[in-house]
Amino acid sequence: MESKLEEIRDQQKATWDKFSPGWKKWDEFTMNFLKPMGDEIIKYVQLKKTDTVLDVATGTGEPGLTIAAMVPQGKVVGQDLSDGMLSVAKEYSQQRHLKNYETVSCDISKLPFPDKSFDVVSCRMGFMFFPDVQQAANEMVRVLKPGGRLATSVWGGPPKNEWITSMMSTIGKNMEMPVPPPGAPGMFRCAQPGLIAEVLRKAGLKNVSESEVTGMVDYNSVDHYWQMMNEVAAPVVSAMSKADDKTKQKIKEDLTSLLNGKMSKGSLSLIYSSIIIKGEKA
Repeated sequence: MESKLEEIRDQQKATWDKFSPGWKKWDEFTMNFLKPMGDEIIKYVQLKKTDTVLDVATGTGEPGLTIAAMVPQGKVVGQDLSDGMLSVAKEYSQQRHLKNYETVSCDISKLPFPDKSFDVVSCRMGFMFFPDVQQAANEMVRVLKPGGRLATSVWGGPPKNEWITSMMSTIGKNMEMPVPPPGAPGMFRCAQPGLIAEVLRKAGLKNVSESEVTGMVDYNSVDHYWQMMNEVAAPVVSAMSKADDKTKQKIKEDLTSLLNGKMSKGSLSLIYSSIIIKGEKA
């Protein structure tokens, strides 16, 4: 791997290790938010009780933990770069008494598994953060058995994801934000329709298709939204760490003004959109 890509990988590992306590704190809320994308992935891969499954970029364990309960005679391996995230996934697997779930900390670009090891590969919200998207796809397909199914999800475009753009646009109005280089890891890196589908075709999948999952994510209040964004969302925390107290206060005031207009019956609902991409190995 090129030194630049290694640097990105190491930055990603440090970031997700740092945020693993926050993700554990907000896990129930976040997993409910992301569940529709996981459900769509599970629906496509048509699990059999004996399937061996690789859940890539598993984070705190989903959808891999749900899948493990559905393949009692099979096995699920949860892969992630972050040891901090995987420690949470292990804890949850023990709480659920899942004997067929294990975790592996490794680089997606160098999966430590033989060719044709898995019946299914799932990857919810991982591709946006991989240093080399094509290499990651190549590795996933390499370890997939012939006829095996792969399904993944990425975020759609900014206009359809108010849950994050509300915060980031408000920060951008109050601070000068650096423009990331083309192809740098980020929320909307893979939002272009057809982008990941083409990556998967190049990696060797056939019958590749994509669909959209949309919905609303509900917050108890603007304060609830503010607190969560400042504890879980890496780009928010990174930007806010560079703001002085006066700027932080102004950002919160502007955000409150923006979001109060979206409150309804005492709760805050913001739209989201994700793209589900799936295919099978020849």
